[in-house]
Amino acid sequence: MTKTIFITGASRGFGRIWTEAFLQRGDNVVAAVRNPETLTELAKEFPSNLLVLELDVTDRELSFESIEIAKKHFGCIDVLINNAGFGHVGAVEELSEQDVRLQFETNVLGSLWTVQAVLPIMREQKSGHIIQLSSALGLNTVSLMGLYSASKFAVEGLTETLAGEVSGFGIKVTILEPAGFSTDFFGTNSLALSATVNAYDEMRKDFYEHAGAQDSGNPIATIGAVLKLVDTENPPLRLLLGKTAYPWVKYTYEERLKTWESWQDVAVAAHG
Repeated sequence: MTKTIFITGASRGFGRIWTEAFLQRGDNVVAAVRNPETLTELAKEFPSNLLVLELDVTDRELSFESIEIAKKHFGCIDVLINNAGFGHVGAVEELSEQDVRLQFETNVLGSLWTVQAVLPIMREQKSGHIIQLSSALGLNTVSLMGLYSASKFAVEGLTETLAGEVSGFGIKVTILEPAGFSTDFFGTNSLALSATVNAYDEMRKDFYEHAGAQDSGNPIATIGAVLKLVDTENPPLRLLLGKTAYPWVKYTYEERLKTWESWQDVAVAAHG
């Protein structure tokens, strides 16, 4: 059955790959991008089932307008994929107010606005699937990526709460949590850098060496998982992508449980 997919950040990386995959199998796609010219050739190839909209996701009013245009154009919105966002490298001490505001306005508020805009449509339809792109760094942390993790932890909390709130309306919700993939995440358009403090230079060197040596996944290989996710009747609340994500998350939560258990007497005594 043909689906109508609204996807943000569709000009590159996962967004572009998934957009093309949906189109090639015959779905309708609304590709929301900052620069529509990046999809000119794709729009020529799929003139009837691709609608390209210019959207800065930090603009709440424009997000609502874009969702409404999509609904009028295709008649429904079956799936919303909030993929727009960017990474940030900087120690906590290095973060400026502008760094923090821009990261949260894009990664957190940018996804919140489209969710709020699409919910009345999906409630009326009594169906829909909202997919939020988080990250393995929404469940774990690494030095120098604290701001990015903070934004994804926020997305996780909002989205998990959303899932409980809308399940009675026939709306499904999934959080996608990729580990490292060979996208342009570390490119100039996807990564912001804080002004540096020399005390963290050695840590920064180790960070980039580790990032360059990691076993990165092939983003093309995610297509099958994403298509299966939007087609399944009972999608999971969370879906890890890549072979390195699960063992990392498993280790993190096992360590947390050990710590909580070892302090349980203190925790219980604090109850009074």
